[in-house]
Amino acid sequence: MQSPPLSLATRAIHAGYDASAHQGALNPPIFWSSTFAFDSAEQGAARFAQEEPGMIYTRITNPTVQLLEERLASLEGGEAALAFGSGMGAICTLMWTLLRPGDELLVDLTLYGCTHALVHHLLPDFGIVTRVADFTQPGELAAHLNARTKLVLFETPASPHMRVVDIAAVSEMVHAHSTALVAVDSTYCTPYLQQPLKLGADVVVHSLTKYINGHGDVIAGALVGTRALMSTLRFVGIKELTGACMSPMDAYLILRGLKTLPVRMDRHCANAQRVAEFLEARSEVARVKFPGLPSHPQYALARRQMSQPGAVIAFDIHGGLDAGRRFINALRLVTRAVSLGDAESLAQHPASMTHATYTPEERAQHMIGDSLIRLSIGLEGIEDILEDLRQALEASPAG
Repeated sequence: MQSPPLSLATRAIHAGYDASAHQGALNPPIFWSSTFAFDSAEQGAARFAQEEPGMIYTRITNPTVQLLEERLASLEGGEAALAFGSGMGAICTLMWTLLRPGDELLVDLTLYGCTHALVHHLLPDFGIVTRVADFTQPGELAAHLNARTKLVLFETPASPHMRVVDIAAVSEMVHAHSTALVAVDSTYCTPYLQQPLKLGADVVVHSLTKYINGHGDVIAGALVGTRALMSTLRFVGIKELTGACMSPMDAYLILRGLKTLPVRMDRHCANAQRVAEFLEARSEVARVKFPGLPSHPQYALARRQMSQPGAVIAFDIHGGLDAGRRFINALRLVTRAVSLGDAESLAQHPASMTHATYTPEERAQHMIGDSLIRLSIGLEGIEDILEDLRQALEASPAG
């Protein structure tokens, strides 16, 4: 009788690792080596030709990094994964490998600030056309898709105002009207809350820096998709174009973080739901943007597409820029910092931080107001978080 498939929580701890192959070590070893020896010239030739599995050079692959890649592929339900030195390393490698002059890239209205700068300010210099559509309206996509469209990229939920895009609807539309690949940045959700490949996407993008690592001590990224695509991205993208490889130590730290991913995400999400409800009831707050609130425009979609609403909250405070600054400066427990997904709760001001690469006109177009605050809700006691937010709101009245 065949055993039932292992749960995600179990695979996050065990997938891909056999302790007996490493003298019984409970934790995988860190392979600190830049290069690897061959038994013969013939073996080296076979590995370079991808005719024989095995290590060559850590920029291409490494046993510790390979274990992380196998585990990420298992969690996302993909054939293979590829780890990078940063999330932007992953995105740049994907684009530089797949796109050539004359090709077109289709992106959503709202992107991470550095991704926005790459696709709008750099790629056009290389003859790559970037087109923009509102991906919350899949019907708009058909007008932008053509034979030159090679890649479609979006985030869901999208920072900083937590727009939720229908992955299945967008994937179906793109595949019906083009041969383009659909890439979904699912950093905010991790595979514990959302699995884009099962909804029709071709590639999943992660900044592993965030929840998957979860401890604020690593910069890393990953792509997950088909074995053929990941092989091309590895042997062309990383090996020859970007060199954006991951270090063995970073892979080890992320493997450690992965073990507690489900437990951490449950606490992150529970805390965030309480905070969102608290903020929505406060007179100092103009509006709250969180997929777990019925007031969110894509609330029904979020409930269908995500197992939980995540732990990032955006809200506008009455009083504009000055009130937003007073709120940020009054925080005592919540840390003023960019990034998200750490054990610590973090607060940041997108207009002057993560989306500073946007022009004022672009920020207005993308609904990033001067008073918008983004919170990444951490693992602290919920009453402590709420008390800090209360006193900071009271210290920042509109005036």
